[in-house]
Amino acid sequence: MKPNTADHFRFREYLCESRCFFELGFVGRDEVSKLFWKEKGKERPLKKVVPPCSVMSSRSYGNLLDLAGGGGLLDLPHTPRTLPRIMTVPGIISHLDGYSYNDYESDVSSSGCRERKIIVANMLPLQAKRDMETGKWCFSFDEDSILLQLKDGFSSDTEVIYVGSLKVDVDASEQEEVSERLLDNFNCVPTFLPHELQKKFYPGFCKQQLWPLFHYMLPICPDHGDRFDRSLWQAYVSANKIFADKVMEIINPDDDFVWVHDYHLMVLPTFLRKRFNRVKLGFFLHSPFPSSEIYRTLPVRDEILRGLLNSDLVGFHTFDYARHFLSCCSRMLGLDYESKRGHIGLDYFGRTIFIKILPIGIHMGRLESVLNLPSTAAKLKEVQEEFKGKKVILGVDDMDIFKGISLKFLAVEQLLQQKPDLRGKVVLVQIVNPARGSGKDVQEAMKETYLIAQRINDTYGSNHYKPVILIDRPVPRFEKSAYYAVAECCIVNAVRDGMNLVPYKYIICRQGTPQMDLALGRKSDSPRTSMLVVSEFIGCSPSLSGAIRVNPWDVDAVADALNSALTMCDSEKHLRHEKHYRYVSSHDVAYWARSFMQDLERACKDHYTKRCWGIGLGLGFRVVSLSHGFRKLSIDHIVSAYKRTNKRAIFLDYDGTIVPESSLNKAPSAEVISVLNGLCNDSKNIVFIVSGRGRDSLSDWFTSCKNLGLAAEHGYFLRWSRDSEWETSHLSVDLDWKNMVEPVMQSYTEATDGSNIEIKESALVWHHLDADPDFGSCQAKELLDHLESVLANEPAVVKRGQHIVEVKPQGISKGLVAEKILSTMVNGGSPPDFVMCIGDDRSDEDMFESILRTVSCPSLPVAPEIFACTVGSKPSKAKYYLDDTTDVIKLLQGLATSSNPKPRHLAQFQVSFESTV
Repeated sequence: MKPNTADHFRFREYLCESRCFFELGFVGRDEVSKLFWKEKGKERPLKKVVPPCSVMSSRSYGNLLDLAGGGGLLDLPHTPRTLPRIMTVPGIISHLDGYSYNDYESDVSSSGCRERKIIVANMLPLQAKRDMETGKWCFSFDEDSILLQLKDGFSSDTEVIYVGSLKVDVDASEQEEVSERLLDNFNCVPTFLPHELQKKFYPGFCKQQLWPLFHYMLPICPDHGDRFDRSLWQAYVSANKIFADKVMEIINPDDDFVWVHDYHLMVLPTFLRKRFNRVKLGFFLHSPFPSSEIYRTLPVRDEILRGLLNSDLVGFHTFDYARHFLSCCSRMLGLDYESKRGHIGLDYFGRTIFIKILPIGIHMGRLESVLNLPSTAAKLKEVQEEFKGKKVILGVDDMDIFKGISLKFLAVEQLLQQKPDLRGKVVLVQIVNPARGSGKDVQEAMKETYLIAQRINDTYGSNHYKPVILIDRPVPRFEKSAYYAVAECCIVNAVRDGMNLVPYKYIICRQGTPQMDLALGRKSDSPRTSMLVVSEFIGCSPSLSGAIRVNPWDVDAVADALNSALTMCDSEKHLRHEKHYRYVSSHDVAYWARSFMQDLERACKDHYTKRCWGIGLGLGFRVVSLSHGFRKLSIDHIVSAYKRTNKRAIFLDYDGTIVPESSLNKAPSAEVISVLNGLCNDSKNIVFIVSGRGRDSLSDWFTSCKNLGLAAEHGYFLRWSRDSEWETSHLSVDLDWKNMVEPVMQSYTEATDGSNIEIKESALVWHHLDADPDFGSCQAKELLDHLESVLANEPAVVKRGQHIVEVKPQGISKGLVAEKILSTMVNGGSPPDFVMCIGDDRSDEDMFESILRTVSCPSLPVAPEIFACTVGSKPSKAKYYLDDTTDVIKLLQGLATSSNPKPRHLAQFQVSFESTV
């Protein structure tokens, strides 16, 4: 059996299904093999097959014990393939079953030894047609498919498997046979969607909802697109689930890389990540990603964003598209991003999702092979003769409303009107690729295109001259290449487009090949020229720095650009062409694929250095990824340590720790006061609230807590109990810098709606929680830089926190508070044997670091038990975490209860009472 053939996969499934039977002794491997070949209707091969290094997913039997004890194994019907599949433990099957790997003679090399990439897209890179004589399906690779061409970016020993749909409908009775053939001959795994589901999925949600929205078209009224339809969304999710199930059938999650393509499959990463928490998964969006103002109108915006964030790497053609995505993540999910060694990363529950910005390229070899065809040279001579003495402008576009064909025609009309000397000398050849849809918008765009072309030809044409030649038919590659090679200028005037490779193809065709030069009798060293007029709204525009960029809506500007392109001197055209050719030839599709995969490998390299677990239901699922030493703080664990210790130090942050950040009433609840009093009344405890808030607020709020210590304004003020005096830090007594800082903050407050200034005795804080997320963050960065330059020679430091920028005295930090209290305990002869610190902000990290450093001091007789705990599962210097303030209060209640156990006779009475009840 050949590796990765349909039979091979099928046999692996049988082995996986029977693993339980091997272990229970109900059936042997030999019997499974007989069962397998009996179903296939074939004779069993003499050679035994060694399963590959990855265990494949299996079909699930309803009840294995019933199956084992209920008569003949062979008589039972198979579970339908539509049921969910079960993935067993990755590894070698013989190891799992207790068989030696060498027990079986192998006629194949293990597939696990080869690097494998799984490419997932809406459509497979295949062409299909029925043989009219036999009635069977015939398949061949689509050589123009980007999915097929990207293989050139991988090493020669990389195995590439494709998962996707066919462009034809295959009857259910033929699907199994077609699947086997495609897997055996093309390494393709087809996803057969039911007809109604396919109709709602692709023509429905993809083309009627996502595609217009991603191209900035909102359904403001019924004539401008279809309103959101929940049933279409459900079909989209169902289709994505079917694609994910197909990937699960073939993936070895420990080794394989999965690369998902385009907007059709944006929630597929959620299904894969839910099944395999550490799956190596990349996603590339080939369309534009709209600005947050447009995207936020989508009712399922969060589900799609979370789907993309379940990838390890998300790729875009341009920085604009990536910036819009990051802005949406910030505004709708509250996520911040940062550049890490040149790579943009989003922190998402401990996982870093990297952003890749790289436009796709063309397949040089494929295009050059077309240029070398005799038919291309013949057509080129024909076209040259047809347009002899004229300058050709070329446009090649799909017929849809976003390609701007009619705007292009209006610009040519304007050019001929303003420049009479160009009449009879300039021809626009517009090749219109067949429309991908047949909606009302397409029909209207087509009608408008023909009317304008007719008007231009009637006004400026003659019997021997047509300014606009519209080619509206399927044009073979060799003919398009000939037009590319003849055109002095190529114009791409789309109002919105994802990438558009037409300019790249034009540049390569204008460069030509040695064989083409020979056929045309052209010198190989003759200077080549080309001119591009491109819309600034297409993905390839940023990479073509020598092109004339235009706003397609500005008809006059486009007409001027065409005139400049036609009248520019040849030396300038040559320089621009050389610059473009160097870029296009070096940044081809292989470079794009190789670069993306390298970044994906880099993004996944830390997968097994952290612990992972999934949280959330449905499409809200995500994976929390934390270091192995970072775990949730168990109440039982800390209570046990609490009970066996005699001198304890407890440090608690305030906002976000014992009071929720979102709470409008910032005063502590009665429950919090009660818990704190329970802890403070234990003579073994020293409890401190360490906060950035002012001392007046803290004094008022905790007036009923007699033994509670307070550290206000990050420790600038310190009080050991309610009846003691406030101590002021002597590290920095000069606060004259506040007079410099306040006017600067005031100017930023006036310029940033929703921001405000908090004036403390020792510090000034600029808050931007209620400001626009993007603008507030941008202003905070600017304010930070501004204040650092203003205070360069002052005894103050500028810190940025969660939605704040704070200026405070130099040397003041929560860490110093912890050090002072612990040192006082040691010097007083009561060294702590239990230290707990809980906080949620960046300033609390100073406390975590400080207690770890202080308790390791050799002056301590015994190392205390340390519980540094952050609120929220996020990267931290703390060893433990709690989910939220509710968990914090529960933990403190547990400790307070341990400090004040019920009297023994009451406890016995309660047990006796409960038993009688």
